[in-house]
Amino acid sequence: MRIGVPKEIKDQEFRVGLSPASVSALVAQGHPVVVETQAGAGAGFGDELYQQAGAEIAGEAATAWAQDLVVKVKEPLPAEYDFLRQDLLLFTYLHLAAQPDLVKALLAAGTTAIAYEMVELNDGRLPLLHPMSVIAGRLAVQFGSHFLQRQSGGRGVLLGGIPGVKPAQVVILGGGVVGTEAARMAVGLGAQVTIIELNLDRLYALGDLFGFRVQLLHSNSTHIAEMVPQADLLIGAVLLPGRRTPTLVPETLVKQMIPGSVIIDVAVDQGGCVATLRPTTHTEPVYTKYGVLHYGVPNMPGAVPWTATQALNQSIFPYLLDLAERGRDALAPGTPLGRGVNTQGGKLIPAVLQELFSG
Repeated sequence: MRIGVPKEIKDQEFRVGLSPASVSALVAQGHPVVVETQAGAGAGFGDELYQQAGAEIAGEAATAWAQDLVVKVKEPLPAEYDFLRQDLLLFTYLHLAAQPDLVKALLAAGTTAIAYEMVELNDGRLPLLHPMSVIAGRLAVQFGSHFLQRQSGGRGVLLGGIPGVKPAQVVILGGGVVGTEAARMAVGLGAQVTIIELNLDRLYALGDLFGFRVQLLHSNSTHIAEMVPQADLLIGAVLLPGRRTPTLVPETLVKQMIPGSVIIDVAVDQGGCVATLRPTTHTEPVYTKYGVLHYGVPNMPGAVPWTATQALNQSIFPYLLDLAERGRDALAPGTPLGRGVNTQGGKLIPAVLQELFSG
């Protein structure tokens, strides 16, 4: 199967669908790979590395998109909709719950689109979402610490404090992969950390992991209303696979937050869990509302493309190779890849998306 790797065009998205190592492995299995020129430059992978790996370098995006299987990182943007077609297999992050225009484009084109974030193992784990969730959780604290600095518009709080001066209060909504990794970073820097999580079994697991270093609260409106106004850094880390994220923090609570505090919502690409937060970009990552800095970059791992590209490739490669070897036969219902199919033959496949877009 011929595989295409176009250059990402989302604002400051420097990741690339395939690393040279992945290209080399695919070519060795007899699958030609076409990489758009400079597609990997932002991640530190020049065209010469892809050529050495056996790839053909294409001078324009259309050539990469013309292959049987296109491997990307982020969802197609409107400028790429004309590349969609019925015989195309598209393998990338999609997050369609918050992308109605993309849904229409994929259905109109009849494209078979497989979403990384919905490839699911039998035990419920999401293996292709996991590495980016780890990175996003860690970056949320790095970015939060940066924007808490006065020169960045924040209230001038050192995350870990110093002896005699209390540390920052970090409140994390959600105790999954993103929330856990954010807590690791925040605890490591000496912050006072609270995780608010709905699943009781997960709360107990977090208790085993963090002990008394993290305050663990069950997610309900009372605990959220109590902790959000105290937060110097509020991190949204809520995930409902395939669904829009519920709004847990209403506008009234944001108004009660300390001026110069920071909100970072990692789930913004699924709609976000904070009423006042909207998507931003790496070029303009924050805006201020009610005196609170809001950070809503939906492609946070794009800030560390060298790390993120390799981490993503390590996870997707076995599934990608299966898709390249067997084509649509690898997409049988009930298999991990089959669960990741979002659109096929002009139809929405997952029930959660059918329900969301039925109107």
